[in-house]
Amino acid sequence: MQIIQPEGWAQPKGYSNGILAQGQTLYVGGQIGWDENEQFQSDDFVDQVRQTLLNTVAILEAGGARPEHITRMTWYITDKQEYLSRLKEVGAVYREVIGRNFPVMAMVQVVALMEDRAKVEIETTAVIP
Repeated sequence: MQIIQPEGWAQPKGYSNGILAQGQTLYVGGQIGWDENEQFQSDDFVDQVRQTLLNTVAILEAGGARPEHITRMTWYITDKQEYLSRLKEVGAVYREVIGRNFPVMAMVQVVALMEDRAKVEIETTAVIP
């Protein structure tokens, strides 16, 4: 993979502006913060982010990919202020589970997610070289 950064642009923090990749593509459907039995173990935002990322990594591994193969993530959150107020904790959990891979990302605040207790949902695309 090659990170694409237009000349003269400010360096993004925690994501990339573009990634050029070649290989087999793995699409991971929206994952939320419940466990493999579809049970929520916590209503805490950061705990749900951790579980969502762990779920994502489990699917990546099942498809033959690793976190460093992630090229795109779209995050849907129900509370922008909760995310912003806990950004350092979210960043620490992200690095703990995903590592220092910063794919292209988008984040959208939504009114609600399909599961009432869910506070975050993440869709992911990975390219396996």
